[in-house]
Amino acid sequence: MTSNPDIGLHLQGVVTQFDEYVALGEITDSTGRVWPFHCVSIADGTRTIDTGAEVQFETAWRVARVEAVDIRPA
Repeated sequence: MTSNPDIGLHLQGVVTQFDEYVALGEITDSTGRVWPFHCVSIADGTRTIDTGAEVQFETAWRVARVEAVDIRPA
């Protein structure tokens, strides 16, 4: 397996999309790159987050792609 440079990053960004019904969202980091996430990756356990929230997060391999995980307030 090839090493992926996108895994294990520590980043900050803004929640630019979150659909509570399907439990999926996106965070846009400071460079404009978009990182998908599932609600179980929200660190406080609430499984919901406001669009526009400033967050810090890490990146990890989930299901079939790299996603934002351990999402916390910035």
